[in-house]
Amino acid sequence: MGAACTVLGMNAIELKNVSIDYHLDSEDAYSFKNAFLNFYAKAQKPTAKVFRAIDNLSLNIKKGEKVGFIGLNGAGKTTLLRTIAGIFQPSAGEVIVNGAVSPLLDFHTGFEDHLTGIENIMIRLMFLGLSKQEAIEKLPDIISFSELGDFINQPIRTYSAGMNLRLAFATSTSIEPEILVADEVIGTGDAQFALKAKKRLEDFLSKKCTLILSSHSMELIRDYCTRIVWLRNGQVVADGAVDEVIKEYSQSLGV
Repeated sequence: MGAACTVLGMNAIELKNVSIDYHLDSEDAYSFKNAFLNFYAKAQKPTAKVFRAIDNLSLNIKKGEKVGFIGLNGAGKTTLLRTIAGIFQPSAGEVIVNGAVSPLLDFHTGFEDHLTGIENIMIRLMFLGLSKQEAIEKLPDIISFSELGDFINQPIRTYSAGMNLRLAFATSTSIEPEILVADEVIGTGDAQFALKAKKRLEDFLSKKCTLILSSHSMELIRDYCTRIVWLRNGQVVADGAVDEVIKEYSQSLGV
């Protein structure tokens, strides 16, 4: 069994002055011509440019809250969710996570194309903290929920996008999460599986588990969230009730 969700009121996530930088190679600095000239001139490698994806961001998310992150592409939503999930480390500041995180970020996070469905399930479950025996005990439920049939024994490079989604969702939600972190994947896939996924998600949320969801779909945000954080250029523009923030965001887009 997964860890039980804890009482609403304590913080599940605390972000304290968090900044996240990406080091980008300068187009000029790494051209073939410059590499050739630098080799013979014995020049030092040019300093990479830095892009700040998250800029001195602070916020708290209480246990049991359902928080949606919105914003245009490049606003920092995915970077922030991956940092909360422990995939990225902040360049500055502090990220405090109180609870077991189950990430549902994209089809391939934690998956290896050359391995079979079963092998990938085992790897992801052990990454999420289960022992090998605990992971083995989860296999029948995951295989059944994913409805992949004999494909479960095939390398996932043979899977369609929908099959990858089934495997990722079935695996990540086989452990009852304290904190579910999802980026754009909820509500995708074929209609039949989407209904199954929605029911499982609603079961989790009824137990006051924390949801952190990033999406461009305002309908999805309205369905699942009670609070919205609007990001722009790695900073919080607005943080509040769903209808209020969506109205403000829509007005900024001229909708």
